Amino acid sequence: MTPHALKRLDRELTTFIETLTVGLGRPERRTAMSQYITGLLLDGERKSIEPIAARLVERPDQIQAMRQRLQQCVVVSPWDADVLFARLARTLDQELPEVTALIVDDTGFPKKGTHSVGVARQYSGTLGR
Repeated sequence: MTPHALKRLDRELTTFIETLTVGLGRPERRTAMSQYITGLLLDGERKSIEPIAARLVERPDQIQAMRQRLQQCVVVSPWDADVLFARLARTLDQELPEVTALIVDDTGFPKKGTHSVGVARQYSGTLGR
């Protein structure tokens, strides 16, 4: 997804993220969580914090500050992932009541590199190898 396409969906994305992050602590933490989720949706091969931070800012001198903000939010801040997943499940149940099961299978994404977790050779039915 490109930044332009993401802006078209901004209102729905903002509402969705607010639904998930309400009550997860200070407003700065919720903003950082929103930025992290947005960064995951943007185009780019690497989805670790440093490349996400680089995609979220306009100038190179802002990358380190954004990286620290995201790092603090994702790694250090005390928020409960179970609460987030429960809210996601309730939201999906409300928005898609006729769906009985939702299966997320990420094996269709080809792995790249040799130094990251999960990049060893593996079977992918979606990719046919």
